[in-house]
Amino acid sequence: MSEIHRIKCGNGNCYIIENGVDGILVDTGKKEFVNRVLEACRQYHVKLIVLTHAHFDHAENAAQISNALGIPIGMSEKDCNLIQSNANQGLSAETFLGKIVLSVSLKDFSVRTLEKFKPDIFLKDGDSLSGYGVNASIIALPGHTDGSIGIDVENKGFIVGDALMNMFYPTVSMLFHNKSEMLDSAGKISRLGNRTIYFGHGKPVRNKQWVKQRTVRSTH
Repeated sequence: MSEIHRIKCGNGNCYIIENGVDGILVDTGKKEFVNRVLEACRQYHVKLIVLTHAHFDHAENAAQISNALGIPIGMSEKDCNLIQSNANQGLSAETFLGKIVLSVSLKDFSVRTLEKFKPDIFLKDGDSLSGYGVNASIIALPGHTDGSIGIDVENKGFIVGDALMNMFYPTVSMLFHNKSEMLDSAGKISRLGNRTIYFGHGKPVRNKQWVKQRTVRSTH
């Protein structure tokens, strides 16, 4: 049985999925927290880094941790342009709080850069991670970024990256590159049913209906 462990890194989260021996690291956090993440990894035989997406607060330590542990990095090919610059996929926000988060994020994007790395594995929808020792699979969740992905663990826990957020309250992503795809991905998560949702930002909650159903009025 695989377990999910949350590593709090400031206002963000990384996760280790482990089976008691082997493990996978999901996201790597900001550089300020690299030693905390490495310490957590060294409790298991971590075989792979999975990046839910390539924004710096999730991927800034990817190269350093990969080199330190001698393990590959997996992510969606559709986010590779973010390794060069997080500004390569524009972001929007509609809510008041979302616009505040967007302003802070854009400022960070202008001053923080990723140590360059080349992903070893391109992950796509439906890929199994069983070859790395955990019973988990990849689900594509585009919208926040083109290549956002989630990790479904034994149909019980689901790590969503920033496809959903719980910075202030549990909601769809406050920041999005493509709003329509973001809402579609939120709906996909809802349809998974009974899961614990593990966010890139905030505490876990139970899965729910993330997108309100539209009411179609009769014309008669």
